[in-house]
Amino acid sequence: MFNRILIPMLAALPMFAASGPSPCAANSEARQLDYWLGDWSVGTPEAPNTGHSKVSISLDKCLLTESWGSDTSNHQGENALAYNPEDKTWYGLFVDNRGRVHALKGVVTAGSAEFQGPSRDANGKVVLNKVKVVRVKHDSVEQIWQKSSDNGASWTTDVQMQYSRKRP
Repeated sequence: MFNRILIPMLAALPMFAASGPSPCAANSEARQLDYWLGDWSVGTPEAPNTGHSKVSISLDKCLLTESWGSDTSNHQGENALAYNPEDKTWYGLFVDNRGRVHALKGVVTAGSAEFQGPSRDANGKVVLNKVKVVRVKHDSVEQIWQKSSDNGASWTTDVQMQYSRKRP
């Protein structure tokens, strides 16, 4: 009786065993934001180095997470980004401790990412959001948040952040 239970269990083990690298690690599209990984000093052109950011990867290289915060206030947030190979689309969830949540879809190419999606302003009017994450140099990245109240016909820059890689 013991063999009748143990042999089928052992036969099923290969389907639970690791089968090589994760699909995300082997997918070049899913690796297109790797330039952003690391520890960063963040600021605006007018106020450099007034914040910090740590961008890391988890879930077998399927999820990129940014944890960020201001060094001059208690403003902080978490951003989660992932590539879905089924529809060849990047998705981002941007959340801060002031209650703002943005769920955006995007496209990433070598050294540049752009995410877009709707939200509502304080009056309940639909606003289109766009965030770009652009590699400027090996150790610098720029993130630009823009808004459009006319469905993308014109854009205004809400914030422009400059990232400088921290030295170990």
